[in-house]
This record gives sequence, C-alpha cells and structure tokens, in this order.
Amino acid sequence: MLYIWPFLTVVAGFWAAKIILPKSSGHFRLLLAFSGSFLLALTIFNLLPDVFKDYKPMYGWFVLFGIFIQIVLEFFSKGAEHGHVHLHLEKNAFPWLLFASLSLHSLMEGIPVSQHHGMIWGIVIHKFPVAIILSLFFLKSSLHRSTIFIFITAFALMTPLGMLLSDFWLTNTFLQKYFSALVIGIFLHISTTILFETTEGHKFNLAKLIVVLCGFLLAYFI
Repeated sequence: MLYIWPFLTVVAGFWAAKIILPKSSGHFRLLLAFSGSFLLALTIFNLLPDVFKDYKPMYGWFVLFGIFIQIVLEFFSKGAEHGHVHLHLEKNAFPWLLFASLSLHSLMEGIPVSQHHGMIWGIVIHKFPVAIILSLFFLKSSLHRSTIFIFITAFALMTPLGMLLSDFWLTNTFLQKYFSALVIGIFLHISTTILFETTEGHKFNLAKLIVVLCGFLLAYFI
C-alpha cells in the first residue's frame, strides 16, 4: 500500500493545478514551508539516529556527497525539487534534463522508506506542492498535452520505483545505511532550502513560524 501514496500525491497535485489554475504560486509558500519543516524533522528524528547509532566517519562523507549530488541535480532542474521552475521550454521538446534530474531525485528519496515507513508521509507532503507548481508551469507552457502527461506519469512512478529497488536489491543493512546517509544529505539540502526560500527576503513571519513548528511537532509524533 505504501507504494501507491507517492504516485497518488503527484497525480493529485497535477489535477489540483489543472482545476484551480491559480495565477500565482505565492499562496503555496506556507504549504511548502510546512513540507520542508516536516521533511527536515522526519530526517532528524528517523534517518539520522538510525544511520549514526554505530557511527562511521564514512557515513558523514556520504551525507556530504548527498548534498553535493542535490546541488548538481538542481543545476539541471533549476530548483524544481523545492518548488521553483525557471526554464524556457520549446514547443513539443521533451525537457530531458529536467526529467532526468527530477527522476533521479525521486528515485533516491524512495530508498529509505523500506526501513523507515514514516518517511513516506514526509515524501508525500513534500511532493504535493512541488507537483502543483511543476504542473502549473507545464500547463502554462507550450508543451503538447501528451508530453506533459508522459512527464507527470513517469515522475509520479519514480519514488515507488526507488522503494521497490530498495526492497529487493538493498536488503543488506550495510548498503542500506550508506544509501540512507546519501538520502539524508539530499533531504537536508532540500528541506533547508525550502525553509529559506519560502519567505521574501528570507525573513520569518508569524504564519511561517507557526507552520514550521507544526511541521516539527507532527514529524515528532509520527
């Protein structure tokens, strides 16, 4: 049953964008802030203690490598993983670089779910606003509707595929910890970037502060 949730949240985000079609994504900032704080707290409460309970310096390097990988991916995706899309698409031209970077990111974020089922909710809440903003961008572009359908469907399938690969190929606890450390780096980069970028001028306001605290508390009790 866990496999279906990441897929459904992307589909729901697409249809929310298609039905609502807001003129601006500004009112998604609080939702993005909540998703960032929730994902950050889940990473700290679930993944970090499990990976570092038998500390090895190499785990730290893999966390840093995960951060580096995400920086490289965002060079090609232009920040789509945390709700920003700054691309100019030609009509009928499939955005291969964006697809490849988002797919690799989504594939990797599904890896720790087999060992930490609670992480699925962090991924779901993170992907929903991103799917909305990504879908809005595509629907307002000149891309053919069939191209948009292929992109969104394939994007929705990547996290369940990562979960499936982890269940069948990463059964070795030793390997699982290294991949989890890699994903920790990715999640730390994305969640903190979301928190810093969801307010103009990088300033905290009261609404954002409350939303962030709610994200932390919900993650703690899951």
